[in-house]
Amino acid sequence: MLNIRFFSNENGPTIGVNTAQVVEKDGLYFKDLEGTGELLPYEDWRLTAKQRATDLASRLTIEEIAGLMMYSPHQVVEEPELTDQQRSFLSKDHLRHVLAMWLKDGETAAKWNNELQAFCETMPHCIPVNISSDPRHGAGAAAAEFKSEAKGTSKWPMGLGLAALFSTEDVKKFARIAAREYRALGIATELGPQIDLGTEPRWMRIPDTYGTDPDLVTAYGKAYCEGLQEDDGTGSQRVNAMVKHWPGGGPVESGRDAHYPFGKFAVYPGDNLKQHMKPFTEGAFELEGGEKASAVMPYYTISCNVDPSGKNVGNSYSKYLIKDVLRGEYGFDGVICTDWGITQDPLPEIDSFSPRCYGMEDLSEAERHLQIIEAGVDQFGGNSNIEPILEAYRLGCEKHGEAAMRKRFEESAKRLLVNIFSCGLFENPYLNPEESVRILGCKEFVDAGFDAQCRSIVMVKNSVLPISERKKVYIPGRHIGAHKGFMRNPVDAVDIPGADKEAVSKFFDVVDKPEDADFAICFMESPISDGYTKETGYRPITLQYRPYKAEYARAESIGQGDFREADNPNRSYLGKSNTAANERDLDNVIETKKIMGDKPVIVSIRVNNPCVFAEFEKYADAILVNFGVETKAVLSVINGSVDPSGLLPVVMPKDMEVVEKHCEDVPFDYEAYTDSVGNKYDYGFGLSFEGVIKDGRH
Repeated sequence: MLNIRFFSNENGPTIGVNTAQVVEKDGLYFKDLEGTGELLPYEDWRLTAKQRATDLASRLTIEEIAGLMMYSPHQVVEEPELTDQQRSFLSKDHLRHVLAMWLKDGETAAKWNNELQAFCETMPHCIPVNISSDPRHGAGAAAAEFKSEAKGTSKWPMGLGLAALFSTEDVKKFARIAAREYRALGIATELGPQIDLGTEPRWMRIPDTYGTDPDLVTAYGKAYCEGLQEDDGTGSQRVNAMVKHWPGGGPVESGRDAHYPFGKFAVYPGDNLKQHMKPFTEGAFELEGGEKASAVMPYYTISCNVDPSGKNVGNSYSKYLIKDVLRGEYGFDGVICTDWGITQDPLPEIDSFSPRCYGMEDLSEAERHLQIIEAGVDQFGGNSNIEPILEAYRLGCEKHGEAAMRKRFEESAKRLLVNIFSCGLFENPYLNPEESVRILGCKEFVDAGFDAQCRSIVMVKNSVLPISERKKVYIPGRHIGAHKGFMRNPVDAVDIPGADKEAVSKFFDVVDKPEDADFAICFMESPISDGYTKETGYRPITLQYRPYKAEYARAESIGQGDFREADNPNRSYLGKSNTAANERDLDNVIETKKIMGDKPVIVSIRVNNPCVFAEFEKYADAILVNFGVETKAVLSVINGSVDPSGLLPVVMPKDMEVVEKHCEDVPFDYEAYTDSVGNKYDYGFGLSFEGVIKDGRH
């Protein structure tokens, strides 16, 4: 049973304790974390976070520092009680950075946080837990990574949807609301924002980027980090930003993602690496007051042929990209944390969700940890086993001497502790569950998120909207064929409703037969495809629905080299074919238009990736593009409650030929599609009910 007590300091932080003692000095309250009865430097909240971190780091054992250097695997929280695994990695392994994936609700999250913090308060130094999360405010479920649509929080457009607003003010407002809701959940670090340039339209993670334009992405990265890290002086509302993915994860070759061995190379055929660094160096590292983003996450990729020494290794292993460029040239002294799961031994199958020790497959796990530490990285994402880090320390002592390794470990400890101190967790890590419930998804935040969702919708074609009267609507169901999931798991074919009938019925009368309808809405999403199968090997990631044969792809891939491909390292797919798993989406539009005749057919397309509109545009009387919103937001535009104002944050390609011929690292280097009425679906294009939007936002 917890016995949390609070002590208020006038013009200072509130002190929250469960079992620790409190000391009073100069009329102020402080925690006696070491139990000495005296006020030690790291216990004194009047000192800077750096001063306190330096003092505490010097007191820690190597084992305790190694614990700080770990980041837990994804945690699912269904009950407030700690699991045996959590108790073990907190006590035995000294781990203090926990990644929360799924939280049942706000009350459960708050109570779980309190249990975590109280448990750690009983251990030496009382170092609190820094809970983190991937972005969790998205209004639409994401296909990539371990994100799901917002549950309990307000719902916002993410990535490309925010980019479609072309408003740094909206981004900063969202970041402040997100920070309030994160802290209500106990979360003090976001694994975001994702400030990769979305220059490669086939990349599966482009929906989470802020689009293609280096200037907009840079401005957004700066605004979001400032909003997230805004501080009231106590750190109680601050959330650390871990910007990702250094040096820019976007230019993956042919769109294949580096979560998988078959997609491990980032390439720079346009010699454009520096522009991909810009959102970091001129955005996240140039915040108000001289501050920088609290942390940086490199991507899994091997940034192919950029190291002057000729070494091609994963970014977190690269002394050139981390020590020389990020730490040296750009002076970043915050936390650098690897992406998740890059130190374990790789799997033999290239078509797998395999550990990503790219370029370091021949080393032992401990040797990989040492290589990463030597490169200047502080923390290992997804690692909760302390032994490889301790073995890396022993190997380092043999190589560099014990004094040098102790100094190096303390450097990382100080950086990691600064972020915990900065958020006020040493003073009060505890939450009031009732207050958390009140904050999460409050009307003010929900309304702001929904307003942003509506404004993120881009209308690219229109001859019939708005439909303001309550009319009868037909919505065809969808069929999605079998394909591979994010974890490379087989996903069976499925038939799903075109839209939630209950949501639509609040706006229009839903009918089952097209002949009974006044108009139709075809809900669809951009083509779903995959760049590798065991049976076919490499094949094109297609942005069109119909079967596509790659006649313009590279004959020789830029990225080559993998122990699983010794006999044939070339990753080209020239001459191979692919078809979208959701080809039926295109059939829906064509068949519905044929049946409806002169009656309007409206297309609402969820764009995860830019796609070839030439296949369906001529069959639609209106087209609404969204990047992940609630159905009611789309319907609010259709019935005229909202005048569309979003602008395209990416270019919709003319065809797949222009995509194949473009450079993965270069923005705006392929031709946009021009529709049947002469509008070009280029960056910054969008329509309102009055016509083409020309308001100077881009």
